[in-house]
Amino acid sequence: MIHQYKNNGYNIVMDVNSGAIHVVDDVVYDVIERYQSADRETITRELSALYPRADIDEAFEEIGQLIEEETLFTEDIYKNYVMDFKQRKTVVKALCLHIAHDCNLACKYCFAEEGEYHGRRAIMSWEVGKQALDFLIASSGNRRNLEVDFFGGEPLMNWDVVKRLVAYGREQEKIHDKNFRFTLTTNGVLLNDEIMEFCNKEMANVVLSVDGRPEVHDRMRPFRNGRGSYDLVMPKFEKFAESRGQNRYYVRGTFTHYNLDFSQDVLSLADRGFKQISVEPVVAPPDEPYAIREEDVPVLCEEYDRLAQEIVKRNREGRHFNFFHFMIDLEGGPCVAKRLSGCGSGTEYLAVTPWGDLYPCHQFVGQDEFLMGNVWDGVKRTDIRDEFKLCNVYAKDKCRECFARFYCSGGCAANAWNFHHSITDAYDIGCELMRKRVECAIMIKAAEADQGGQEEA
Repeated sequence: MIHQYKNNGYNIVMDVNSGAIHVVDDVVYDVIERYQSADRETITRELSALYPRADIDEAFEEIGQLIEEETLFTEDIYKNYVMDFKQRKTVVKALCLHIAHDCNLACKYCFAEEGEYHGRRAIMSWEVGKQALDFLIASSGNRRNLEVDFFGGEPLMNWDVVKRLVAYGREQEKIHDKNFRFTLTTNGVLLNDEIMEFCNKEMANVVLSVDGRPEVHDRMRPFRNGRGSYDLVMPKFEKFAESRGQNRYYVRGTFTHYNLDFSQDVLSLADRGFKQISVEPVVAPPDEPYAIREEDVPVLCEEYDRLAQEIVKRNREGRHFNFFHFMIDLEGGPCVAKRLSGCGSGTEYLAVTPWGDLYPCHQFVGQDEFLMGNVWDGVKRTDIRDEFKLCNVYAKDKCRECFARFYCSGGCAANAWNFHHSITDAYDIGCELMRKRVECAIMIKAAEADQGGQEEA
């Protein structure tokens, strides 16, 4: 399977099955476009008005060499490789601990309903959190590296329990030969120097929630009295990012129908000194006024192109920053299982409510049909787990012919469920935006290689 496109002056040819990326000249690009639908004589005749015969012949030789090297027009080895995930022994390697079903903001797009998750406000007790870590250790098999994300609501509203659980996890590491990677997501309202110091010592990554420009942030992330939160949290986030050496964190924003020019929000964060940035499209029911609509997609695709071109420009000027959705590893990439099945929700990754219930991930919390068990008794609804085990790119009709399938791994199961009531479907707007992001990310890599070649020359 081949995907071809032009972006920012580059002719890019992607061999989907091998993952090989080729930046080619016009004649090679045009020959590849026709290669599988016509014979050499026909292609030569069609292109002879555009290119000299010698260039066309040379293009055929180059294409033949790439085919011989198995980096062009390769076979799909994964469709036969796909393991029956249902037969694999399941180990749990990550938990999303809902340390607080409560929040001190009233974000308008919050899928967690201001932290309540379709239910009641609640704070996770030390006893439930401890049992969750014990469950993770017991369910992890031989896997040594485990991850725990402190999530909410707003986790800093239960900070003492967070600290106690981290200390308990460090004790258990030595006993069970495990390694805990703790992470935290926060809106920053309660952030202070003591919390920053603790996080810099114990948290492998911290997600800082901010939407970009002040007016954009304050419109969607106000306090419950309607007052904006930007002026309070932004100085704290700037200080925190600096204290972490501009690494091991993300400022993470959400854009909506109200700010389709979201690249300006990304750049506003970069201009304030942040080096690790993620600004993502809202996922919301179509009747919400802030929801992304199908007619917004062309505008957003142009915006991604604009952002990618600006990143190329800034990289060349020495003003580099990382934009999460443009970060693609074209060399190794994720392991095969992850490329096929994604984040591991419902199998390797589970969410834990404040009272200890288990769900496939944080976005399914509160939906009774996805209640899998609890941290005392373990996973009781193995049928749910088995359904998620078989959720891979070959189980999804929309993924089979999509060039981006090995980069998004089939997309978000929760989004598919919320829009189509099936975890093996796909959220169509999300797919369209993902494909554009992959194209932009590859273009940026091509520009980096081009710049490197010019500097060497």
